[in-house]
Amino acid sequence: MPKPDIHLYTASTMNGWKPVIFLEEAEVDYDLTYIDFGKKEQKSDWYMRLNPNGRIPTIVDRGNDDFVVFESGAILWYLAEKYQKFLPTDEKAKSQALQWLMFQMSGIGPMMGQAMYFQRIAAPKGHEDPYAIERYVKESRRLLEVLDKRLAGNAYLLGDEFTIVDIATYPWARSYPWAKVSVDGLDNLKAWCDRIDARPATQKAITIPKPFPAFFGKGDEATSQAENASRF
Repeated sequence: MPKPDIHLYTASTMNGWKPVIFLEEAEVDYDLTYIDFGKKEQKSDWYMRLNPNGRIPTIVDRGNDDFVVFESGAILWYLAEKYQKFLPTDEKAKSQALQWLMFQMSGIGPMMGQAMYFQRIAAPKGHEDPYAIERYVKESRRLLEVLDKRLAGNAYLLGDEFTIVDIATYPWARSYPWAKVSVDGLDNLKAWCDRIDARPATQKAITIPKPFPAFFGKGDEATSQAENASRF
């Protein structure tokens, strides 16, 4: 039996789940190698030959001369074009997809990531910084308000269709409990989260390579925080 085209290297993080969500939603076969942060596999020589930044995720497309793609947004764009899924074909709509994808990559991810870091990793290690926490939590809330406004009257971020913009944004925006960012009053955002929470393929994806329910406000928060902090 031939191997699947896509070999994915990833871990259970917001960025790491993005290609898993795409592949599960698109019903594409793939191989997966789990990258263990505890063993610093993302910094190993063999992995950094694939991804010189030493981060996850990375894919290798065996069906395209073992072409390597790293950076989660670039991976989603590559997969969407390869499989002609979850990406508009109209020129203007495609530009909108790119704009909102960049919004997630440059805003939602970094700001919420820092809110999580200072509260869930730095503080438990004895490095609590109230100024940094306030800054990143407030900016994360502002960015979620932008999403809420965008979602007024829309089922998904580009309209009626589920796209890579939703795939990229959902793991981050939905992890507002872990970032300790309030979504009070953001009814459009909460409805969008509920909509994607109800998608079986996406919910399967966020259990691969392993689930981390505390990211999404479920499970044992204290134990999960200690486990997460120990990886850094």
